[in-house]
Amino acid sequence: MIQRQTRRRAATAAILGALIVLAGLGACEQKAQQSGQTPAADFGKRFKWKIQSLWQAGSISQDVFVRWTEQVKAVTGGRLEIEPLPVGTVVAYNETVDAVGSGILDGVHGGGGYSAGKEVGFALITDLNAAYETPYQFQMWYEYEGGKELAQELYNDFNMYFIGPVFWGAESIPAKRPIRSIEEFRGVKLRSPEGMAQEIFRKIGAAPVNIPGSEVYTALDRGVIEATDWGTLGMNEDLGYHKIAPFPIYPGIHSMPGTDVAVNLDRWNELPPDIQAILEVTVRDFARDMIQTMEMVDRRVAAEAAGKGVTLVNWTPEARKELREVAATVWKEYSARSEMGKKIYESQIAFLKKLGLID
Repeated sequence: MIQRQTRRRAATAAILGALIVLAGLGACEQKAQQSGQTPAADFGKRFKWKIQSLWQAGSISQDVFVRWTEQVKAVTGGRLEIEPLPVGTVVAYNETVDAVGSGILDGVHGGGGYSAGKEVGFALITDLNAAYETPYQFQMWYEYEGGKELAQELYNDFNMYFIGPVFWGAESIPAKRPIRSIEEFRGVKLRSPEGMAQEIFRKIGAAPVNIPGSEVYTALDRGVIEATDWGTLGMNEDLGYHKIAPFPIYPGIHSMPGTDVAVNLDRWNELPPDIQAILEVTVRDFARDMIQTMEMVDRRVAAEAAGKGVTLVNWTPEARKELREVAATVWKEYSARSEMGKKIYESQIAFLKKLGLID
């Protein structure tokens, strides 16, 4: 089975590579004709980049990231080689925007939301908490409703080029007792990082605290907290949270995060048009690979949950809408903090209305 999957992936990559190269060559020729440059000169250039991710070495999500860098090398014929660095290799996860903008790193596959202190638009464009039902809805906003153009505008201000978003699915909340509604969140002590999610939890009456990731398991085990905002169902299972908090909310209700793939603007401009085209297309495939890989893990964990004494708590559509209405007040408050934030907020509000998720 594994061998067949490997062969199938290799065949798919080869076909995709051929199509991308042909498309890239066409773009290269067109640009050359417009500018008077000779595209043949571009094919002798080789580029080597270092891109740092948000993921730990050996994690499933890091493996997907590594697969993307291997695909890029294959379909560019080795002309672009990306070294995939795990989180914290060069700089801390919340320092990547400065590192990429200044050229310390060539690029980042990380959480722009961690730079919300620099520009609130980063928070609104990477995770509009409690807004979307599936990562594909969020991706549609990027691809077809102006999200990617807004991201380009935002990242360009930091000397970066935004290639595309990558999602890993709805995050779950493992809890020590069932939480089925806003009312049942009241008084619950839960770990949540500072930012939009924490403000939403406060508004619904929960008691969020900011605990370092390394201390979450112990805090749950000892009853210091009753639930935690962490990762997807599969990520939380891997960390052992369900053994001590066996009532995870699934599918998730509060967070549909997106990471970015963004590079230093000068590095991007150095690339010939065909490699730029290849990166645009392969990042979109990277997003699909991450979403589907993580969903397969979540589905396996969900199927095995009952046998392990884990009870999945699925909120009703009515309960989800009630949370979304509370969250919308926080989105609006955030959007007022910058002009860029307002533009991102208004664009997503218009799309959410099209989807029928808000009135």
